[in-house]
Amino acid sequence: MPWYARYCLAGMLFLAMLGCAPEHHDDDEDDAKPTASAVTAPESSDPAAALYAQECGSCHLAYPARFLPSGSWEQLLQGLARHFGEDASLNPAQVTQLQNYLQAHAGKRRVDEEAPLRITASPWFVHEHDELGDAVWARASIKTPANCAACHRKAEHGSFRERDLRIPGS
Repeated sequence: MPWYARYCLAGMLFLAMLGCAPEHHDDDEDDAKPTASAVTAPESSDPAAALYAQECGSCHLAYPARFLPSGSWEQLLQGLARHFGEDASLNPAQVTQLQNYLQAHAGKRRVDEEAPLRITASPWFVHEHDELGDAVWARASIKTPANCAACHRKAEHGSFRERDLRIPGS
């Protein structure tokens, strides 16, 4: 082993003993702290966030607004009467309030990128979950890629950190 390799190895061992060894880092950005757009608790001081949590969270996880670009949220709000096979209609004042909230907290995507209606169809979602096969999604404990909380234990709080990830068995 060359002298410089021994030197690097000794340095890494020293850092490990101090408890500050460099951690494995992948290309995922899910270790970022939740932003204000991840607020889903009804007791939030933001009335629009509380409305979003109440209306959207009554049927499914109130996904953080950053998960879709503004164009996607606009299309979803325009189609609430036929929201994935359900009538999720709201009064015009609520739609306006939600539109303002979602536009302010939407994900920042390239202008030329398509605005998917499903988070699971977005390029970043596909990239983040590319190692999971169809068999994982088909597990009775997961059922669908849209069931974030099945694996992300703190999803309801807007946290999708890998350290909180637990993929359940069948």
